[in-house]
Amino acid sequence: MTHAPSPVSAPSFGDSLRAWRQHRRISQLDLALEIDMSQRHLSFVESGRTRPSRALVLRLAEGLEVPLRDRNQMLLAAGYAPVYGERSLDDPALAPARAAIELILKGHEPFPALAVDQGWTLISANRALAPFLALVEDQSLLAPPVNVLRLSLHPQGLAPHILNFGDWAAHLLDRLRRQVATRADASLKALLAELSALRSGDAAPSGPDYGGVLVPLRLQTPVGPLALFSTTTVFGTPTDITLSELMLEAFYPADAETDARLRQWLG
Repeated sequence: MTHAPSPVSAPSFGDSLRAWRQHRRISQLDLALEIDMSQRHLSFVESGRTRPSRALVLRLAEGLEVPLRDRNQMLLAAGYAPVYGERSLDDPALAPARAAIELILKGHEPFPALAVDQGWTLISANRALAPFLALVEDQSLLAPPVNVLRLSLHPQGLAPHILNFGDWAAHLLDRLRRQVATRADASLKALLAELSALRSGDAAPSGPDYGGVLVPLRLQTPVGPLALFSTTTVFGTPTDITLSELMLEAFYPADAETDARLRQWLG
């Protein structure tokens, strides 16, 4: 006689709270002080002896800097409806945000800029990115969905053209590692493991350090070597999951030679 497997129960709110607290490496006392509640009350909530109010769930999530997507899961675990929506960027409600993104990307020309989601999937880019993508040997890396970190570090992507591959790879992996620590996302952990393997064994020279204030991307191109640095822009007060997970990466010339060569290359 066979038995159907028992269903796997979803984690309780207390379990979820404890997991995030431990992930953030914060004690019950410190969290209680952070959100102005008693440690005893917090202990009762975490153990399941007390059911938290909806407002308390949100206060705890805010205190732990839980991403919006996971705050919805905490609300569901506590028996409340999610409060954060998730719309496609094509949704009319996000039209102003989409227009802002395109305005920033286009306004950054003739320098490259792109928008990515939390998994580093390419969402949009300006025309200045196209010549860089033309350097990619394996065109399958450009088939949607395009992961820009994989594209950068893959041996058939941009990696052969990156003059300071060791430094740039370390910079990207460090960013991804911090993101994993913040979001506790399994897909990001898998991406980190994959890209870390691509970097193994590299011993490329570092090149100029630009005063030690930034890590440039040094790239060999048809117009000569380029040195670029990037800035990251995020939406300041998003209440939509899609917007909260969006990042805009804008690249700038790190020296006058790169500025001139970029303008020549991009016309």
